[in-house]
Amino acid sequence: MGKITGFLEFERADRAYEPVEQRIKHWREFVLPLPDESNKQQAARCMDCGIPYCHTGCPVNNQIPDWNDLVYKDRWEEAARNLHSTNNFPEVTGRVCPAPCEASCTLNIEDNPVAIKTIECAIADRAIENGWVKPEPASHKTGKKIAVIGSGPAGMACAQQLARAGHDVHVFEKFAKAGGLLRYGIPDFKMEKGIVDKRVDQLQAEGVTFHYGAHVGVNLPAEKLLKEYDAVALTGGSEKPRDLPVPGRDLAGIHFAMEFLPQQNRLVSGEAAPADDLPPILAKDKHVVVIGGGDTGSDCIGTSIRHGALSVSNLEVMPQPPAKENKLLTWPDWPMKLRTSSSHEEGAERDFAVMTTKFSGENGRVTTLHCTKVDAKMQPIPGSAFEIKADLVLLAMGFVHPVHEGLVKSLGLELDKRGNVRANTDDYRTSVDKVFAAGDLRRGQSLVVWAIREGRQAAHAIDKFLMGTTTLPR
Repeated sequence: MGKITGFLEFERADRAYEPVEQRIKHWREFVLPLPDESNKQQAARCMDCGIPYCHTGCPVNNQIPDWNDLVYKDRWEEAARNLHSTNNFPEVTGRVCPAPCEASCTLNIEDNPVAIKTIECAIADRAIENGWVKPEPASHKTGKKIAVIGSGPAGMACAQQLARAGHDVHVFEKFAKAGGLLRYGIPDFKMEKGIVDKRVDQLQAEGVTFHYGAHVGVNLPAEKLLKEYDAVALTGGSEKPRDLPVPGRDLAGIHFAMEFLPQQNRLVSGEAAPADDLPPILAKDKHVVVIGGGDTGSDCIGTSIRHGALSVSNLEVMPQPPAKENKLLTWPDWPMKLRTSSSHEEGAERDFAVMTTKFSGENGRVTTLHCTKVDAKMQPIPGSAFEIKADLVLLAMGFVHPVHEGLVKSLGLELDKRGNVRANTDDYRTSVDKVFAAGDLRRGQSLVVWAIREGRQAAHAIDKFLMGTTTLPR
């Protein structure tokens, strides 16, 4: 390493946020980048580990010690080449990945990991600003045509890898723009959509063709793609939300998170809503309750606060995790501990071990949540019932599996016991010939970085299936 004693000389430093009172007034990103010298100091903290567990903590196996060393030595362009060799979209993961690499960092044994995610984002942003990220079209064409269904991170990573291998790649997206949850699920205050646009432009310059408004299995027969393409990659995500089937669920004012968040993202970008979209769901001057304590729930909180909600409450049925994990039991694995997001800090009231038993309302609209505390076995605790005032309820309890109606059923795909499309991580092949599956559609709801990994690995499998051999990385 460039600075063998760096971890002894420098303490962890990370990006700061705009003050709450400023950032809740706009929809832009509010993370304040570290100065270059601070990034170099953080890179210098990377130890000369005998076994760098950050490699295994990172789903795309980023070569983290290597590009930390290059940043410390001020060789940023080489660091960018190294980073892009494993990760198609590091400017995305540098913003929205929860950084399992940092949990696996050797220095995290003392709660002081290298600021890996911050360095990654700095490398990626500098590469884009300096024009180092350029289209890499294939030098030869294979004559093979591949359809990729879904343009989220798995689909875009898969398409980019296959296009660079010389295939004619066509991406089919049901919405008006590419990006999947990157565009329609993640709020702009966490990641502005110009980042996605730049990557779409790069893919198009590499020969990828995007088809928008193409909802395969609904307005475009899946069988048509099977006939016209040499291989089909399914990367449509896990979009079936987990519902809360309790009395009063049919009252107005109760919505899934993914009915609420895409509307705001379209509004920020100026994109017209689809014809079948819901009337505007607004939190302004309302008492909002968000049910679900994960990232999607956090996004609903930040969006509601920026709308001007009177109050925001966040309920989670699981017990409150410990503030600090037991490193001897968890490291280098991802620990279960209390995590407070930037949106939580903006004014949400959080409560754990809470089960909603019913909704009630007036004139057909929700006004009240009826809740009870639960024990560790999810059983109601006698005498713990209480009520919460609610004008808007957002269900952010995760996703159970991909939508089966349309594409999945029309192809007759075999499913696993959780309702995901069955395919293994050796060849990503489904039960239907020349059809492959990757990302959340195959593994269930997960992280952006896992989607990128699966998209890359599926591209490797498809190229090998078509050509007999492949030079694409796994």
